[in-house]
Amino acid sequence: MIQIVDYKPEHQQRFKEINVQWITHKYVMEEEDIKTVDDPYGYVLKNGGKIFIALHNGYPVGTVAYLNMGEGVYEMIKMAVDEEYRGLKIGKLLGEYSVQAMKDFGAKSLILFSNKAGSAAAIQLYYKLGFVEIPLGNSEFQRADIKMELIF
Repeated sequence: MIQIVDYKPEHQQRFKEINVQWITHKYVMEEEDIKTVDDPYGYVLKNGGKIFIALHNGYPVGTVAYLNMGEGVYEMIKMAVDEEYRGLKIGKLLGEYSVQAMKDFGAKSLILFSNKAGSAAAIQLYYKLGFVEIPLGNSEFQRADIKMELIF
């Protein structure tokens, strides 16, 4: 029923729809969001990043992407599940699958930025995946108030 696949160009529209849906539910689209959803190939894949898509009976319902930050560090971005498909553990499957895939790909560590109040359920998932909170530092997102890291 749920299958996780590598991003293909035909996923671009759903990648954008799913991410715009979750971001605009509580936040506003920021410049980095727009660049990513409008050009996932140019912004993520061209520079050695990865995008995974969750399919429900062949239909794209979830996304997660990893930006290549260099030196084996990848930033997890655009982790989202279509609101009509929440509650099916798709986020958990996407997280588990993609973290293992990035480890197998050769990542040394993963980082992410999130929001404690607006993404509380996601943050609990990140802890279960092995991420730990680290100092926030600088983020390109105004909504970010937590930074997490997973070292392999």
